[in-house]
Amino acid sequence: MERRLAAILAADVVGYSRLMGADEAGTLTRLKGLHKELVLPKIAERKGRIVKLMGDGLLAEFPSVVEAVGCAIDIQRAMPGREPELPGERRILLRIGVNLGDIIVEGGDIFGDGVNVAARLEGLAEPNGICISGGAFDAIDGKLEAPFEDIGPQAVKNIAKPVRAYRLRPDAEPKTVPERAGLTLPDKPSVAVLPFANLSGGKEQDYIADGLTEEIITTLSKVSKLFVIARNSMLVYKDRAVDIRQVGREQGVQYVLEGSVRSGGQRVRVTAQLIEAANGRHLWAQRYDRNADDILALQDDVTKEVVSALQVELTEGEQARLAAQGTRNTEAWQLAFVGRGLVHEHHKDTVQKGRLLLEQAVRLDPDYALAWGALSEAHWKESRNEGWSAAPERSLELSVEASDRSLELSPDDPGSLAMRGLIMVTQRDFDGALAMAQKARRLAHSDANAIALAAITLYACGKAAEGIKQTELAMRLCPRYPPWYPMMLARCHWVLRQYENAIATARSAIEADPLYAQPYVELAIVYAETDREPEAREAMEAALRIDPDFSANAYTKGLPFRDPALEARRRAALGRAGAPD
Repeated sequence: MERRLAAILAADVVGYSRLMGADEAGTLTRLKGLHKELVLPKIAERKGRIVKLMGDGLLAEFPSVVEAVGCAIDIQRAMPGREPELPGERRILLRIGVNLGDIIVEGGDIFGDGVNVAARLEGLAEPNGICISGGAFDAIDGKLEAPFEDIGPQAVKNIAKPVRAYRLRPDAEPKTVPERAGLTLPDKPSVAVLPFANLSGGKEQDYIADGLTEEIITTLSKVSKLFVIARNSMLVYKDRAVDIRQVGREQGVQYVLEGSVRSGGQRVRVTAQLIEAANGRHLWAQRYDRNADDILALQDDVTKEVVSALQVELTEGEQARLAAQGTRNTEAWQLAFVGRGLVHEHHKDTVQKGRLLLEQAVRLDPDYALAWGALSEAHWKESRNEGWSAAPERSLELSVEASDRSLELSPDDPGSLAMRGLIMVTQRDFDGALAMAQKARRLAHSDANAIALAAITLYACGKAAEGIKQTELAMRLCPRYPPWYPMMLARCHWVLRQYENAIATARSAIEADPLYAQPYVELAIVYAETDREPEAREAMEAALRIDPDFSANAYTKGLPFRDPALEARRRAALGRAGAPD
């Protein structure tokens, strides 16, 4: 059996038995029409999955609470316009409940308290209304403007503890929070690189297009006079027809680079064009026809021509770094590309899978600095998270060895420098860690991940205000940032006793990835320190469901504070939240 957190939507028909008694055939026909025309399309549109249809009810699972509640709102707003020809007592009305909770997955079905609570909440909803749990309400707070009213803790059947519940009035007019205004343009040329399109006709060739995109972004980010958006932020545009002007507004850039890759046999054709986002004017365009073995050198040519088109002057050091090659081994390159992505996901299974791929990459090319740097990060994560490694001390030793090799091959790589700083924090060499983080920051320029990693070291060394500044810069470089960025903000805000900011940023991280345990831990710490122990224990219980091996001792050992007073604060809060030692 598999356990996970999920957003669950349960719905049923009001007065189903009465409707069936009055007109069985007609009710069934109308219910099928409702599902086909409204309910199922809305669930699909919101990225949900129908678990099962049960006569008058249905159960659906969503990867996001915002999508689940948004789907419920979409459905209920559309219901009053249906069946206008029928008298009110004969119309089909729905009740909907939404919960964020722990579920057990077996086959295609789901079970557990998370499902049961959703079903009980649906029973608390008014006709044509919605009722959601406190956890779901916290997750959507600030993301959906909908007039939910707190109806307090509710005792429900077969659930041991009362459930905090919120009800949406049936006559309310909920609305989605408007999108934020366009980001302010940086004071230097700014570029976003769209995922290169794979025109080869096979998904197995995606790695060529994706890898080329990442290599170009990585190389451009080394140029100090450019502002380059991180790859994570651009993945939303993959396999989509996009408006360049919209991309420019959403990412806050002046220029957009787009291109395509077509491979066949031993030949690869790459096209690329640099476009001014505000007016769609093409500044530069080029087509490259190369042997497949030359694909790894191609990113240098594209990068240099983009820099030239933007009339940016390179320093001697940047010229040298742009000329340096990562690897010529295409298999090692592919393994490292996939492995790095897995390591960055911050989950035990993905980190371990990523490590195995990176170990293969460095066996194929022992001089591949980027792969060694990512391998160091994988070993470090396994060393500091309880239950991730059978021998944590050995994992830390392997992290140091991989870091040594990475820095030997590429002494000025900001990601490797930032990673070494984190290793030094774990070893309690805070002076060395701070020096590494500061050097990484000087060289990172537009490397969002390196900047964010350096911010972790700043936080541990007692420089939380600077950690906030650097994390916010990483978030600007990656507007669609990974969940650990706001989680880091939550940590820094807690250090500075900025509790409301800490709660908001921790919730933001949870909404982005409900299966990421760390934001729940940070939320538990803040709640405990602000005398909200029931919420603190609820948050800690959620963290332990995701990561049953979590302990306060391992957490402290994995990322210690330089300041003993901060460590004492954190340990006391963890204890009040119910964290195991």
